[in-house]
Amino acid sequence: MDLMGAIRSRRSIRSYLPRPVEDGKLLAVLEARRIATLDRQHAGLEIRGGQGHPHHGQVYVVEAPVIIVACGTSTRTMPNGIPTFAVDVSIAVDHMTLATASLGLGTCWIGAFNQDKVKEILGIPKGVTVVALLPQGYPASVGRPTPPGR
Repeated sequence: MDLMGAIRSRRSIRSYLPRPVEDGKLLAVLEARRIATLDRQHAGLEIRGGQGHPHHGQVYVVEAPVIIVACGTSTRTMPNGIPTFAVDVSIAVDHMTLATASLGLGTCWIGAFNQDKVKEILGIPKGVTVVALLPQGYPASVGRPTPPGR
């Protein structure tokens, strides 16, 4: 699928089939993250299904066979006061969501979670900020059939 096709077809997926994600597809999504930004002061952590997360009632998050936990590690800020990791990780997550769509997988950018509990469950050290959770899997439903009007 081309880039514009991935942009047009991508939806926030909130229901996943109990089907594993092939290693090759997962590696392609992670490669999109790797090449997304010039600033390498961010990290990604991949979890294969079965681990619970404090996700504010969004049970579909733990239905997914894989969850990518997007983290930031930089302590630098831009002149506008925004931490550089917030922008860099957002670019990387956006690239991963499009790569996911292009591979026939689904994801939903999760920002509603308990930072401290996710870090505790996964053993993420101080100085690392969890920016987003990205469940990955085969969609059980495709969500909204057409892009929203603007």
